[in-house]
Amino acid sequence: MLNFLFNCYLCNQMTEIDKLVLGLQHRIRQLLDNVFMLEKEDNGNLYAAVSLRIIELELLQDMEETMTELENFDHTQVMVKQRENQRIKRDLKRCKEEFNSTSPAPTLSPGHCGLSRMVNVSGPKTYSLTVYGTSYPYGAWGRDANPAPGDENKYWLVVLSSSNAYGNFIRQYNSLSTTILGIGPKDTYISSSNPTTNTIQGSNMVMYASAFYYNCYNTYYVCQFNLTTRAVSTVALPSDTGYNSKFPFGHLGTTYSYTDMDFVTDESGVYVIYATTSNFGNVIITKVETSNPPVLNQTWSTSLHKKTVTNTFMVCGVLYATRYLDKEIEEIFYSYDTKTNEERYDLRIHIKKMQTNIKYMNYNPRDHLLYVYSDAYIVTYEIMF
Repeated sequence: MLNFLFNCYLCNQMTEIDKLVLGLQHRIRQLLDNVFMLEKEDNGNLYAAVSLRIIELELLQDMEETMTELENFDHTQVMVKQRENQRIKRDLKRCKEEFNSTSPAPTLSPGHCGLSRMVNVSGPKTYSLTVYGTSYPYGAWGRDANPAPGDENKYWLVVLSSSNAYGNFIRQYNSLSTTILGIGPKDTYISSSNPTTNTIQGSNMVMYASAFYYNCYNTYYVCQFNLTTRAVSTVALPSDTGYNSKFPFGHLGTTYSYTDMDFVTDESGVYVIYATTSNFGNVIITKVETSNPPVLNQTWSTSLHKKTVTNTFMVCGVLYATRYLDKEIEEIFYSYDTKTNEERYDLRIHIKKMQTNIKYMNYNPRDHLLYVYSDAYIVTYEIMF
């Protein structure tokens, strides 16, 4: 639209130039015709000489007026161009200021928190379907937050292949590219059927130190699956903990089924996020010690009602919660600092979504990326400090 208006403006301006030039040419032709006629009638009298002089003066005056108009037009164009250049310079300056005001990419070394709180999220950095296409809208993926030697480059993927609620195997790839292309997967089965005891329930899970942490099927228990020994160990949360979609994530448009428990990682290890009836459905944070079997450690109670949240994740001991704004934007609006017990509801950090619903989100302290599973797409975003 702007290009069209600008072109129309140029056309109008060129029409003015054409009018001036054509008018001058027409007037010159008229005066030349008059001169030719007078020359034919020239009999040496004074009247003819005076007439020629008058025509000469008229010609000069017309040319002078036209040149003046052309100069004025040219001056106007110069002024327009100068204003346009000034506007472009202002826009460039504002662009540079916005760019410079954006926090730089993370410079933290893996596993360390030296730059205080997260201030922004950039991306997406990765955005792709998996080998399953759009078959499984619920799932999770990521990297081991504390891998064994030799497993540093591996990625894992779990799809909830039964009723968008249950999964019974973990698929691993040797790199990001093979994850996206689906080349050379290695599947490790937790159980032979789905669902059954120890089956993964819900899309919130993490891998830490070659062990998988998730909500055990149909219970309020935390499951730890050792990928090396293929043994499952459990630990119980409080008996009034919500499960089977009692306190799930979601928003006004939809509920994310079986997301009562959310497992997250940060620089210090593994946490489980859940809600209880005794805490009125508000979020509780519990540190999970990654021993075998796992042990529940320190707990923090918050005032954040879990069913108003779409996802949570931890960065450097701070819990962050997201909510659904619209189909394109998810907002990080809340934080809880486990070191100071400070709660904030005034965060306004926006995440640009590629799909409508984010079913899984977790931070990996090794690469400072958010790993997201969104309506069958695997996505990453970069945390900025």
